[in-house]
Amino acid sequence: MPAYDNPVDECSGRGTPCDVRDTVKNSFTFGPVPSRRLGRSLGVDLVPFKTCTYDCIYCQLGRTTNKTTTRSEYYPVKDIIQEVKKKLREISRPHYITLSGSGEPTLHSRIGDIIRKIKDITDIPVAVLTNGSLFWIDEVRNAVLEADLIIPSLDAGDEGTFLYINRPHEDISFKKMADGLCSLRESYKGSIWLEVFLAGGITDKETEIEKIKTWTGRINPERIQLNTAVRTPAEDSVRLVSKKKMEEIAGFFGPHCEVIADYSKIHDLGEFHTTQDDVLELLKRRPCSVSDISSGLGLHRNEAIKYVQELLDQYLIRMERRDNKVLYIGDVNKTKNEC
Repeated sequence: MPAYDNPVDECSGRGTPCDVRDTVKNSFTFGPVPSRRLGRSLGVDLVPFKTCTYDCIYCQLGRTTNKTTTRSEYYPVKDIIQEVKKKLREISRPHYITLSGSGEPTLHSRIGDIIRKIKDITDIPVAVLTNGSLFWIDEVRNAVLEADLIIPSLDAGDEGTFLYINRPHEDISFKKMADGLCSLRESYKGSIWLEVFLAGGITDKETEIEKIKTWTGRINPERIQLNTAVRTPAEDSVRLVSKKKMEEIAGFFGPHCEVIADYSKIHDLGEFHTTQDDVLELLKRRPCSVSDISSGLGLHRNEAIKYVQELLDQYLIRMERRDNKVLYIGDVNKTKNEC
């Protein structure tokens, strides 16, 4: 994915908070969409596109354009909560409200306030989907303690592999990150589902798996969830691990480990009523093929093609070819009103 202009840098300086209405034109919420882990999930974006502590080689959003550890109120809490309220009035009840999206949510300095205010307006469980890179900071750990579920990542078992896979900000070492996850376990009373991403030929090797298992034993999550490159990664060299091998590795981690389930069957329930706006919001956050759009939003393939063509005609998305695969990418700087 080409590097987009970072909305934060367009304000008074790198990492400086500013009025969201002057910087980005996409909404804070997206979905609800079928989630492989969380069922019907309403996503909430807390930071600008690709504002992250990592630049992971497998990220389906492409290269990080603002790699930072600066925590800031990137978007006003009031505006986020108002939009969540509005969205909840418009949709049928989701299974989770998930703080995730197109960057690292714990970079928002008031994530704790956001969690509390969401819980003030609804009893829907709040999940935090995070790369887990900042839990060595007491303030960050304390901010997420009222969430109902935390899903952090652990993609390596030592410093060298961590640097290769996650390409972290220079402030973050493997030991800081891993010790932070252990500290989170000590202070957090809710459930932790630890995601482990496996890159074929790199971290699916027995020696690497053993190192990762050592740390999962220390972190002691309720679940370990294995993932691999099922979506187009940032780097073409990242390889998919076969389902058979993933299941073998899951057995090595024990009964509380699972290969993340395929939620395609959830679309048969007929609960998901997708609009052109939902497709556009999805494509603003990650590049997708027609098949990705169809499976991710529960659309018939022909319906997905229809929406894609409409968005192309309005110049709201563009087409890009990667390894003989056609992907569609939303322009984060455009809205329908401009076209």
